[in-house]
Formats: sequence, C-alpha cells, structure tokens
Amino acid sequence: MNDHTYSSQINRQAKLATTLQAAGLDGLVLNPGPSLVYLTGLHFHLSERPVAVIFVPDEIPVIVLPELELEKVKNLPYPIQAFPYGEDPALWDVAFRKAVQATKMDGKHIGVEPRQLRLLEFRLLLNAALDAEFVSADTSVARLRMFKDESEISAMRKAAGIAQNALQATLPQVKIGCSERELAAELTLQLLRAGCDSEVPFAPIVSGGPNAANPHATPSNRKLSAGDLLVIDWGASSEGYFSDITRTFAIGDPEPELKTISSIVLEANAKGRTETRPGIPAEQVDQAARKVIESAGYGKYFTHRPGATNPGAGE
Repeated sequence: MNDHTYSSQINRQAKLATTLQAAGLDGLVLNPGPSLVYLTGLHFHLSERPVAVIFVPDEIPVIVLPELELEKVKNLPYPIQAFPYGEDPALWDVAFRKAVQATKMDGKHIGVEPRQLRLLEFRLLLNAALDAEFVSADTSVARLRMFKDESEISAMRKAAGIAQNALQATLPQVKIGCSERELAAELTLQLLRAGCDSEVPFAPIVSGGPNAANPHATPSNRKLSAGDLLVIDWGASSEGYFSDITRTFAIGDPEPELKTISSIVLEANAKGRTETRPGIPAEQVDQAARKVIESAGYGKYFTHRPGATNPGAGE
C-alpha cells in the first residue's frame, strides 16, 4: 500500500466523521469487507476469529482482532488502538468490552452494514454495549464511497485490463470437447498470471449450450458441442477493486434465432450506451435498453438489469 493510498484513507476517515455526524450517528462498526479496506487499507479474511473496527468522530479508530494478526496494525501511518485476544474464545467478550469502553459507544446510535456484519461480531457487540442502538448505515457509507478518486479509478481500469488479458490467454483452449470446468480452471489460472489479486472477485462462470441460459450457472463437466453458445462471466481484482465482464461466444455456426437474438442484444446495448451520461438516472438507461428488447418480442426474458455494480473495496 503506497503513501498516496494511505493519505487517501486518512482523508476518508475524516470525511466519514462528517458523514456520520450529518446522519445523526455516533459511530460506525465494520467487520472485514470492502468498506473496511476502503477506510483503513487493512485486509482480513472472514474467518472463525472475529474482527471489528469502531469509528467514532474525532476519536482514534479502535480495532478488535486476534493476536496472530496484530502485525497488520503496526507501523500504520495513522493511529489506531488495538484490542487483541488470544486463542481462547472466552477472551472475545473481554476484548469487545474493552473496545466499547474505549469508544464510549454504549448507549449511543451506532451504524453498521446489515449486509456485511456477521451474527458473530454483532452478538459480541450487543453483549458489550447493552444500551447501544445499532442501525443501518448503508446510505451513509454508500454516499461516502460513491465518488471515486484517481487511485480508485486507476485500480478499476487495471482490474478490467487484467480480466481481458486473462480471457485472451484462455481463448485458445476453447474447442469442441473441452468441458466448462476445464475452461473455468484455465481462466482462473490466467487471471492470477495476468496480475489479479490472490482472491478473485468471484469464481468464473463458464456455461455452454443449455447451461448458458442460466446466468449464474456453476461450471460443470459438460463438454462443448458444435452450435453451442458459450457464456463466460468473470472478473479480476486489483488492490481490492473488481471488474466484472460477461462475453458470449458461438461454437461453430449457431442457430438462426440465436443470431437474431444476438443482434437485438447488441442494439439494446448500443441504445443504453447512448443514454448513459452524467446526471441521467439509471432507470432511464434501463428503459432505453429494455424498450429495444420488448419491441423485438423478447421482453419477458429480460429479467435482469442492463448493468450492475460490483466495485469491491470502493463499492
């Protein structure tokens, strides 16, 4: 992590304090995940050992973590108060109580991320702060992270480039008789070779023939056949920021209707792009693309959105 990134995180913590105060929140608790990386630069796995960071405006952040990961918070360019615990799970409650006392968060309004905070950490927080009120801070955190700085944009562009390079290196392996699982394995290997972070954003989806109709299929042992459509949905991670790309290929000459559908989708994509510009609501882009597909008679099959965010550390 370079000095510029850490400087950005110091600024983000200052902006967080302002955001929390504007929302009437006295603090924010985060466990391992994109928001924690965004604000601290610290990476932790979600494991059997609880980790939580407490942010209180105008106070030093507090972290509860296992002793074996204490080195991660040493020599940071910003202050943080650590409450480590040993291997005995009975010590978890002690560490969380000390953290709560240090932040004086009991009896206060504390924000959390409902989709991210696990029951494990939440119960420990409840036991340590019996009189605190925990409420959703999704809107506040989203507002803070919505606007990307130059380092974030650079990381996202790099993630997209890594993903594209990995696919290009995988395509020579696409041939009749190759299984979905074999291609998914090759693509995963190429992602790492191309410079992806050690943890890919999600397991690549490789689906052919009938399986390609399932947008979130799991790669199987099914082998590619002539006339199949092959869907590859994959992404890369760079400094915790994700790319997410989907491409469809034809194995040989596809059926005429599939060619027609492909041209309709391409037209809808182009129409959505022409509507995409600063200040335009996302629903307007959706409606522009959806109208093309509905007019062609395939509206009932358009069961998703034209695009979705999957931003990782800066989501």
